[in-house]
Amino acid sequence: MGVTEKIRGALASMIKLEDKVNRQAEAMKSQQERIEDLTGRVIRLEAHSELLTGAALVKRLKGN
Repeated sequence: MGVTEKIRGALASMIKLEDKVNRQAEAMKSQQERIEDLTGRVIRLEAHSELLTGAALVKRLKGN
């Protein structure tokens, strides 16, 4: 195997690696967007839970 073939193989490997890195970056970006969306949903659920808990407490206090 000549030097040219080794260089060509190394360049091909670098191109494949770059493609894999780019695909992983896109996958991470997609996952980050999903995480941010889920975080927002959890925050809204927590707020609803706190409001309902507070309303139940007020109702119980008024009932006694």
